Formats: sequence, structure tokens, C-alpha cells
Amino acid sequence: MMPTRLLMMLFTILSLVNGGSPWWKIHEGIPLIFSLTLFFVELFVLAVVLYLAGLIVVGRRRALLTDAFLISFLGTVLSTLFWLFIPYNLIALVLFILVWLLLIKRLYETGWLGAIAVAILAMIIYIAIVILLAFFFGVLNVIIQLLPSSALFSLGAFLFGC
Repeated sequence: MMPTRLLMMLFTILSLVNGGSPWWKIHEGIPLIFSLTLFFVELFVLAVVLYLAGLIVVGRRRALLTDAFLISFLGTVLSTLFWLFIPYNLIALVLFILVWLLLIKRLYETGWLGAIAVAILAMIIYIAIVILLAFFFGVLNVIIQLLPSSALFSLGAFLFGC
């Protein structure tokens, strides 16, 4: 019962965003806005993770937040281009890894081992954050499922103004 009500709320919200027309006729600009928003959120999260890993490995003097943003922006753009335009996935993967390590090496002014250490630590920090968020939202999902459906609907009406 509750998933059906949540889907109805979602479709109602999508219909309101779309000016009252059905949800399957969503304006074409919304996927572009969603993609850009996702790109900038991922860019910010990746920059913070790289900055924390850089602070631990290379120190405060060489790990700057601006360098972390530059690494995450250039690495994301270049690796996306590799995945799009190189037909062989193995070659694209090797270039992907080399570009990220080269960016970390140059901008954090460290050697290859330091760049590898920053990359591995950044992956560990990122995975830890993802696990914590999954645990939080999993617990939140269980709490929402335990609420009576009328309380959930009134909460949705309060939050979304439906």
C-alpha cells in the first residue's frame, strides 16, 4: 500500500513540475538540469574526498582545496571523454587511471607512490561515506515503513505541499 501511495505522490509532483500535464510528458530540459546537478554534486563530493586524502598523505601545504577541485573537474571530464570516444574499454580504463594519477601527481606535487596513496585513500574514504549514507538511508527507510500510511501521507503533504 505504501509504495503505491509514494508512487502516486511522485507522479503528482512530476505532474505539478510539468505544468499539470502527465508525468510521461516531462519537459525535455529537466533531464539536462538533473544531469548538470548530478555532475556538480559529484564534483563537489569528489573534491572534498580528494582534499581529505591529500591532507592525510601529502600534508596541508601541498593539498589545497582548489587543486582538489581542479583534479576532480579535469579527471571527470577527461575520463568521460575517454569512455565516450575510445572503443576499447581496457585502453580507456588504463588512460583513465593514468590521467587521474598524473593529475594528482602534478597538482599535489608528489611522486607516483604518493599519487597512488592519495588515490587509494580517496577510494577508501569515498566507500566509507557511501556505506554510512546507505546505512543512514536504510535505517530511514525502515522508520518510514514503520510509520502508518496516514502519517506518511500527511508528512508528504507537509513537505511537498500536496
